Amino acid sequence: MHDPAELHPIIPTRSDTLILDALTRYMAHAGAQPGSRLPPERELAEKLGVSRNTVREALKRWEALGIIVRKKGSGTFLQAEVGLHDSFLSLRFKNDSANMLHALEVRRIIESESCVLAAQRASADDLLEIERRLEEMERVHLAIGSAGPEDWAFHTSIYRAAGNPLLLQMLNGVYDTLHAFFESPPEQALFSDSFPLHRELFNAIRARDSQAARALCHQILDITERDMKDVIHAKR
Repeated sequence: MHDPAELHPIIPTRSDTLILDALTRYMAHAGAQPGSRLPPERELAEKLGVSRNTVREALKRWEALGIIVRKKGSGTFLQAEVGLHDSFLSLRFKNDSANMLHALEVRRIIESESCVLAAQRASADDLLEIERRLEEMERVHLAIGSAGPEDWAFHTSIYRAAGNPLLLQMLNGVYDTLHAFFESPPEQALFSDSFPLHRELFNAIRARDSQAARALCHQILDITERDMKDVIHAKR
């Protein structure tokens, strides 16, 4: 019989968040509570099929959020509640809520105006690239119910089409924080209500309708904010 608390190997080309999502499921199914000790890094690495260094780097992200605490000579211990429906993203929202809400404000400021600039400046090649990224996002979303990396690529193509290299530099400077919004696993389906609006946003940019592009960007981010707050308030 399949043991839901058992760890299984994941694809080698994983991200830190995939490792942490797998570990979240493991700890939740095992009924772990704050104070529970995590398996040793060696054991985690073997069962997940990745290197110890990869596991160590992933756990550093949990440690930075206060989800775990490392005690020299004793091991690594869970410090926050981990539920069956949690992921790295939801744990980040709940344990770093103030910073993530600030990050959303920053995203709203720069992304809405980037959509305006893209509507005004996008070249024919830019529009083809945005549409290509959109179609890939739609394909993956319809197949598995979520398309975080593809969604990120779509929004990044709009930044590029805005024609201001400083925007891309800013994006690189806050990459880790902004990219977190695109780390929702398929089973959690955060922000999925905004999926149809991405096609409308592209159509507005292609039609050179900068005001509609700005408004649609805000609608997408309104859904992001709503879902974020739902996760944060569920903690209480």
